[in-house]
Amino acid sequence: MRILGILLIVLGIAALAIPSITFFTTEQAVDAGFFTIDYQKPHTIVLNPLVGIVAAVAGVAMLFAGRRTEAV
Repeated sequence: MRILGILLIVLGIAALAIPSITFFTTEQAVDAGFFTIDYQKPHTIVLNPLVGIVAAVAGVAMLFAGRRTEAV
C-alpha cells in the first residue's frame, strides 16, 4: 500500500509538471515501387491538472492509511 501511494504521488506531480505529451507516428502517403513518401503525424495527449492533483492527494491518503494500519 505504501509503494502504491508513493507511485501515485510521483505520477501526480509528473502530471502537474508535464501538461501534455506529444509523440509522432510515421505513415506512408505514397508507395509507388521504389518511390515512397512518408510523413510524420503528431499525436498530443493533454493531461488535465485535476488528474494530477487527485492522484497526488490519493497517494498521500494511501500513505497515511498505510501508516495507520501498520501502527495497530
